[in-house]
Amino acid sequence: MLIGEVARRSGVSTRMLRHYDALGLVRPTGRTVGGYREYSDADIRRIFHVESLRTLGLSLRQIGRVLDDPEFAPAALIGDLIDATERRLARERELLKRLKAVDATEPTGWEDVLRIVELLHGLASPDAARRQQAVLAPAADMPAPALAEAILTESDLNVAGALRWALARADHDVAASLAPGLESADVQVRRRAVLALAEIPDDRASVFLTAALKDGDAAVRRHAALALGSRGRPEAVPVLVRMVVEGTNDVEAAEVLGALAADPAQSDRIKHALTAASTKDPEVRLRLVQALAELPTPLALELLHLAAQDEDPTVARTAAALAGLLERD
Repeated sequence: MLIGEVARRSGVSTRMLRHYDALGLVRPTGRTVGGYREYSDADIRRIFHVESLRTLGLSLRQIGRVLDDPEFAPAALIGDLIDATERRLARERELLKRLKAVDATEPTGWEDVLRIVELLHGLASPDAARRQQAVLAPAADMPAPALAEAILTESDLNVAGALRWALARADHDVAASLAPGLESADVQVRRRAVLALAEIPDDRASVFLTAALKDGDAAVRRHAALALGSRGRPEAVPVLVRMVVEGTNDVEAAEVLGALAADPAQSDRIKHALTAASTKDPEVRLRLVQALAELPTPLALELLHLAAQDEDPTVARTAAALAGLLERD
């Protein structure tokens, strides 16, 4: 079969077939009287083998080695190809992310593009001070998705604080950019996400924070409850009461419960939740008594007078003393 016919049937151009011949990769078995290349059936099978291996990313040199050495084991080479492909995909994903970040700013000229690229470089710096400087730069107008991604991976507390500050002031749907962080298998990523959502005062953020109340990590639940309680959301009450019971951020939780109880629609719910939380552990009952002092005075006095009858002397005296202070005030 002549080269033109091989090219038509195989889909490999005549130029590439000549290149294969020059490399010794696929040499036609014969020549016509006129000197034209003539390919045998075995030659054509070899062409298809070459093309198949090319689809795996092998170089022509590697393909020649594979086809000419029947003892050559594929495992090591395939492993190397996998590593190289993963590195290439990582570069492509990074490029795609950068392009989307630039596109999100709707640049009007190449100066805008260069500015965003410079900011992205700053965020990717290994130096924490450089990353913080990039966030706080006067000309910084970082797209929300890029800020959100940076927050979810940032371990430096100062840089993370600057990123949350910048994200809370972005004019995009920043809550949606952070929401994927709440689904991460990495608990540190979920904690960063909930802290950032806590600083975004909109309903979308509250929706995601409400979902975080069921997170498997206590710290994520606590951050979500404090943020939601501060926004007057009653969904936070059970977690806030649990914080008082467990003695973790119990002072903050008590203050938020007190603010929530100022709403008559919430006071009964909080009253019942605190009452139901009482246990046989006097230390827990003491924390609950101390939390009662944060409630609106009428409700606090009602519950403190009951607690003054507690069987534990320390709990009873503390309740009576707090009631006396509130009555005098």
